[in-house]
Amino acid sequence: MNFHTFEFLEWFKNSLLQRRREVFTFVLLFFLLISPKIFSQDYERVDAILTMYPNTFDNAEKLSKFIARDFDSEEDKVRAIYTWIIQNIAYDPDEYKKFDYTFTNYRERNEKDEKLRAKIIERTLQKGTAVCEGYAMLFEKLCELQGIKNYLVRGDIKSNFQDIGRPFKRIHMWNVATIDGKSYLFDPTWGAGKYNGKFIAEPTYFYYKTPPELFIKTHYPDMAEDAFLAEIPSREQFSQRPLIIEKNLMPKDIESPTKGLLFEDEYFGEILFSIENINPKKISYSYGTDVISLGIIEHEANRIKFNVPLTIGAKTLLIYFDGKPALGYKIN
Repeated sequence: MNFHTFEFLEWFKNSLLQRRREVFTFVLLFFLLISPKIFSQDYERVDAILTMYPNTFDNAEKLSKFIARDFDSEEDKVRAIYTWIIQNIAYDPDEYKKFDYTFTNYRERNEKDEKLRAKIIERTLQKGTAVCEGYAMLFEKLCELQGIKNYLVRGDIKSNFQDIGRPFKRIHMWNVATIDGKSYLFDPTWGAGKYNGKFIAEPTYFYYKTPPELFIKTHYPDMAEDAFLAEIPSREQFSQRPLIIEKNLMPKDIESPTKGLLFEDEYFGEILFSIENINPKKISYSYGTDVISLGIIEHEANRIKFNVPLTIGAKTLLIYFDGKPALGYKIN
């Protein structure tokens, strides 16, 4: 083999190697850029795609086709379902009046329940308004269409001062969905925003796969196993707790007062607070009107202590941490 033949073979071998590198690089880029939907938990991508969806649909099947087209994993599909709902459905208590019905026997009730469910889902999609049943049933239906195991949960909630100390009521509905073999808690109603005389859209993912220990602060299921906790408080304990608004504050962190209902004759001019595992820079309070800052906060290791002057005749007390509502109490 002469020198020129050897040189040609070396050149040919190097060309093949370079070509293989180029092909591999192209395939890798194609894999990463053209087909990113195979990766789960790419939330930014999921949320961005959802912004291009229509705001209304004629039925759940049409919305489901969009989701099936764009997403493969259970995680991405559930994220897409939750995202579309919280971005496009407004809470409207007048929806309670739209679907009242009566029945004469259980068979008739079951038949009407299924028809009612279909009507609620259709109206929610077409009108963009709902109460908790609309949010939860639409979430359930879309999961069903995607082959994702899920079910509805009924139970009680704690969202305002009037909820402190009252008996258990089945007044709310939320969801459980199973993603890759594990069950999670969802509340698309609370995830969409809040209602205070009118709906205020504030989409949040706090109620997407909410940890059970945080969910139980505001949601108490009719069936204890739907809390997904080894131990849960009794219904009475749930009712008697204060409003725990600060998301990372746990009931066990509140050493005093532990009960949400305060009695004026139990205090001598001021209420002592002792709370663990939180360290706000500023604490203030309100009895329903002005917000007043506290000047003295006592710090002990992992605990804060402070006193709030008692206002005789007040009905509610709201504690703020760094300017944000954190704890709510009712006063008798």
